Amino acid sequence: MYGPAFGLFQARFGVSTASVGVIASAHFLGSAVAPPLMGLLLRRVSVRAGVSWSLLLLALGVTGVVFAPAWPLAVASAFLGGFGLGGVSACLNAAYASVGSRAVNLVNAVFGVGSMIAPLLVVGLGRADGTPGGLAGPFLTVAALCAVTFAVGRVWGVPGIHAPARAADAPAPARPVVQAALFAALIVCYVGLEAGYGAWASRYLTELGLPGAALTLSAFWAALTVGRVLTGVFAGRVGAPRVVLSCGAALVALALAMRVPALAPLAVILSGLALAPVFGTTLAWLSQVLSARLVPLLLVAGSLGGVLSPWLLGQAFARFGAGAVPVTLAVLAGLMLLFTALARRGARAAA
Repeated sequence: MYGPAFGLFQARFGVSTASVGVIASAHFLGSAVAPPLMGLLLRRVSVRAGVSWSLLLLALGVTGVVFAPAWPLAVASAFLGGFGLGGVSACLNAAYASVGSRAVNLVNAVFGVGSMIAPLLVVGLGRADGTPGGLAGPFLTVAALCAVTFAVGRVWGVPGIHAPARAADAPAPARPVVQAALFAALIVCYVGLEAGYGAWASRYLTELGLPGAALTLSAFWAALTVGRVLTGVFAGRVGAPRVVLSCGAALVALALAMRVPALAPLAVILSGLALAPVFGTTLAWLSQVLSARLVPLLLVAGSLGGVLSPWLLGQAFARFGAGAVPVTLAVLAGLMLLFTALARRGARAAA
C-alpha cells in the first residue's frame, strides 16, 4: 500500500517527494531483519506462536503509521510493521514449504491477491486531508485483518515444520562463494524491481496524466500472481537459466516501453508477468547448483533490493523527473540479466 499512499503521507506530514520513499524502505528493512531472527526463534517456539507475535507487531506498526505525530515516528512504525510482516512471511513460508510445493505456492498466490487489493484500499478508503483520518481507512483495515488472522490461527492453528526427506547433494561449483554471490545479486535486483514497481509505478503513471494508475498497479500484482500459477504449470519444461534470462530481457524492453505514455500502462502490467517466474525459478536453480540450505540467506540478501530501490527511485525522480523511473527500472533489469548470465556461465563451468 505504501506506493499509492505516498500522496497521503506527503499531505499528512509535509515531506518532499525525495523523502517520502523512505517509509517504504523502512518497511522493507523491517521485513529483511525479521526472517533470520525468526529462523533462530523457531528452534524454541512453535510456528503458531511465531505467527501470533508477528501479527501483533504488524498490527501495532500499521496503527502507529496512522497515529504517529511526526514523520520519524511514522517511519519507525513502518519498520515495526515490516518486521511483523517479515516474521509472518518467514513462519508461513517455512511451515508450508515443508508441507509441499503446492502449499507454499498457494501461500505466495494469496500474497499476490493481497497486493492486488492493497492499492484499491488506498484509493477507496484513503483521504489526502492532512489528518490521521486520511490514512486510517486503509492501514487500520490491515490491523483489523491481523486481528482476524490472529483469532483464526489461535483456533485452528497452522502447520508445524516437517522434517524434509534428505536429497542427494548436487556437485558444487568450483567457486561456490562467487556463485552464491551472483545468485544473491540476481535476487537483490529482482526484489528491487518488484518493490520499485510497487512503490513508484502508480506515481509515474499519474505524472504522465494517465487515468486509473492505482487500477494499473493492481493489474500489475494480478499479472504477477497469474504468472506464478502459470510458471508452476509450464516452466518445468524449460531450463531455469533460460527462463530467468528470457524474463530479464523482457523486463528491460518493457521498462523502456514505459517511457511511451500510450504503452506505459500495458508495459507495467506485462512487467508483472515477466517478473513472476524469476523468484521461484531462481530458488530452484540455486538448490540444484549449490544447496537449498542457502535459500534463507538468499531471501535476506534479496530484501536489500526492497530497502534500496524505493529510495533510489525517489532520488532519481526528484532530481531528473518522472522519466527517470523507467530508466532506473531498465538498469535494474539489465543488471539482473547480467548476473543471470554470469551465474549460468559459472554453473556450466562446474558441470
